[in-house]
Amino acid sequence: MGRSRRRSTIKIHVVADAQDRPLRLKLTEGQAHGGRSAVDMLDSIGADEVLLADRGYDADQLREAVAMQGAIANIRPMPNRKRIPRLTNLYRLRNHAEQFFSKIKQFRAVATRYDKRDDTFPASVQLASKRIWLRTYELVT
Repeated sequence: MGRSRRRSTIKIHVVADAQDRPLRLKLTEGQAHGGRSAVDMLDSIGADEVLLADRGYDADQLREAVAMQGAIANIRPMPNRKRIPRLTNLYRLRNHAEQFFSKIKQFRAVATRYDKRDDTFPASVQLASKRIWLRTYELVT
């Protein structure tokens, strides 16, 4: 998808729930800014919900889009921000998205980007995500 000096690069953006399961996935070029792609993924966030995001997603237009949906944006501000919004104690729960990435890296094809083609790598990411969802419903005896 994207190109760096030596190889192709991809960023995986995810909206995860409280059980580390992916709700929305989006793949972008490695050199693309993360905050711009987040607005496309907001339709999975409903009213009276809280969006927990990393500093890379700190933008006024994203905060306004979340507020228009009736949700609350709890995004850690960038250090150079003039007007610093207040964070709640919920920010510490942001690790659910990070735990999803830790789970998806257990799949070797995703972690090493074994699929070199642009049409097969998203399929392997989706397959790994579905496997993570199925783990929730497996019976443990």
